[in-house]
Amino acid sequence: MSLSQGAHSMSCDDDASVIDSESQQSDNSLQQSPESSQATSLFLQARQRRKIAELEGKLETLESGCAAKERQTNYYLAQGRGIRRVVALFDSIEDLVTENDRRYDNNEDAATINQERLQIGYDILMRTLPWLLKTSSDMEHDDYMRMLKMLRQSADGARGDDTSKLKTLIADWVNCELKPNPLVDSDDKHSRGFINDACGKLLCPAELDWNDPITKAGYVVMDLSFPAFLYEKYTANLDNLEEGLFKGKILVQGYKAVFTSPSSAKNIEGDGDGADVIENNRRARKSVWGLKVKKHVAQIIKMEKVTPRLIAYIACQVRFALSSVMSWRTVDGDFDYIQFWWSIVDFFERPPGQEARRRVKRLLEWWTRKVFGRSRCEYLSEAARSNMSVNALARQRAQLDDAAFDSN
Repeated sequence: MSLSQGAHSMSCDDDASVIDSESQQSDNSLQQSPESSQATSLFLQARQRRKIAELEGKLETLESGCAAKERQTNYYLAQGRGIRRVVALFDSIEDLVTENDRRYDNNEDAATINQERLQIGYDILMRTLPWLLKTSSDMEHDDYMRMLKMLRQSADGARGDDTSKLKTLIADWVNCELKPNPLVDSDDKHSRGFINDACGKLLCPAELDWNDPITKAGYVVMDLSFPAFLYEKYTANLDNLEEGLFKGKILVQGYKAVFTSPSSAKNIEGDGDGADVIENNRRARKSVWGLKVKKHVAQIIKMEKVTPRLIAYIACQVRFALSSVMSWRTVDGDFDYIQFWWSIVDFFERPPGQEARRRVKRLLEWWTRKVFGRSRCEYLSEAARSNMSVNALARQRAQLDDAAFDSN
């Protein structure tokens, strides 16, 4: 036998041995006991269950995070709706915060009028959103900017909702009270403004007479003139321009329609007719069927009295509703809404002296009675409280005791 033949024979023997070994292992695996196969199956099932549980846990974590983020978003959107109404119609939160930071860093610098205005706005913002300062301090910058964006979107959305609401209501009120011919179209703003006799009368500068042909022939309408609708009976006393100012019927109607309800704006005669809107709504949170009653805006933003910036906000909304301008803007011809808003705010917040401050206080009390009713006892003067029977009786009894002591 040659060497090559011997090697070939040994190689064949080795291959046969390997094949026999693999065949034996295969036979052994096929001959595994039923108990071993069941154990393997149970192991695989248990591993699959662990994988499923792990994936479900991750999914739950993701859903929980999404739910928490959604709750946070909804909270910011709800909180932001009062900013344009209560705090500032045109200033941004960033501007208010920047001014407060400037004062903190440079507390000895004299402030300009605009800076004073911004600081007052910041103070009102902190009272309106008391959680904002701490929350923003604990946030990363990106989260802070995201929060501001949502607050801004919500604030602008609320302003837009009020604009849409008053668009129809203003037309109804003007038609009912002034009875123009043709009537003001509730859907079409092109027919409003100074081309409409009724709207023109209400928008006319208070120092001018709308019925004077010279006025209608040509005039300049600027934010330096208060429009007639701000005045009681839509007429100003040129010798006393403060008389009747901010008591215009359509202005009060606009306020009540936005902050209490459109139905409450139908009757504004008297001082609220003894009806406390907030208390009545609090008692009626549930109907006789146990269903929740929808809260009005004043309740949602926890408003229990009328403030200067609320009046300025409604004045801008009513003025826009009477105009022929289709979309919200800060300038209408020569009329600047920003300066108009500030003129009203300054009237209340920057009175020239003590007596003017007292008149402002009385006017705001009048507004609160008009909107929320007479039951706002906190606005009663000390003189009125002292003349009530309980206090008067206590005073009389003390006087009788003093008289008896003196006689002895």
